Amino acid sequence: MMPLALAISGPTASGKTGLGLAIAQHLNSRGGAEIISVDSALVYKGMDIGTAKPSKVELAAVPHHLIDIRDPMQPYSAAEFALDASACVHDIRSRGKTPILVGGTLLYFKALLEGLNDMPSADPAVRATLQDEAALKGWPAMHALLQKVDPETALRLAPADGQRIARALEVFRISGRPLSSFHQTPKQPAQRQDLILNWQTVPLLSLEPHDRAWLHNRIAQRFDDMLAQGFMAEMKVLRARGDLKADLPSMRCVGYRQAWETLDGTLPPSEFRDRGVFATRQLAKRQLTWLRSLAHRHVITADGNDVLAQALAWVDQQGLNPN
Repeated sequence: MMPLALAISGPTASGKTGLGLAIAQHLNSRGGAEIISVDSALVYKGMDIGTAKPSKVELAAVPHHLIDIRDPMQPYSAAEFALDASACVHDIRSRGKTPILVGGTLLYFKALLEGLNDMPSADPAVRATLQDEAALKGWPAMHALLQKVDPETALRLAPADGQRIARALEVFRISGRPLSSFHQTPKQPAQRQDLILNWQTVPLLSLEPHDRAWLHNRIAQRFDDMLAQGFMAEMKVLRARGDLKADLPSMRCVGYRQAWETLDGTLPPSEFRDRGVFATRQLAKRQLTWLRSLAHRHVITADGNDVLAQALAWVDQQGLNPN
């Protein structure tokens, strides 16, 4: 089956951005390519340093989509991504180019290529009630409450993960069903009949390190680079707006959450760097676990030799034809 698009993923700091750009430039002789970001942090405006957003030079070298499309006050759901990304794929192909989906937000890939469960939408009133309860009891107590109504979901959530605990309790209070029950019935997203996107029509190239220490070193170096580039100054500008809160999805992004806690006085400045690096490593671990569950992916060793040559050979094997 001829691919409708290509997908490039891997854990954070594995080299996805550079590889996606190189592949797009490689396809210039075949009509060209454009990149669709699959990253839940890159959607936010004003969050550039801490998200390792592609530079202006990189953004100018190849057209990019779904970057800087939301204010940090505005949540962006996986369902919205699936609709937006599908429209981007159709638009890019209609212009004779190849869409390349690049990023590490695996929930976004799942939403686009597998579909999401038909669970209730957010209810501001229910969410506000839960936030009030949490303010009185604390999130560990709310986690204990979740264990009673949805032990499967509670098992995979940390007692301090307020955002996800609140969502799970919200779903239960609206529907009377545990969140985990919705995960058992995936729903294929509505798509154009001439553009059915799934793992068969969108082959996945996965960058995965052989040596975990290699990835940890890259994560630490990138975090240090962010600090040198003014990450904390960027965070101070965001906080100075006065409308952003710590529990917003944007402010819970890795690095930003730790920076907020540092400026809030709940995390000592001396621990900020190490806590941020650790949180990023944990994110990478979750990404690798999810990627390894996808048996159909094509793996290239991120810390191996000739990564680019192997990736371009894989691209050439796909028989791409965007028209």
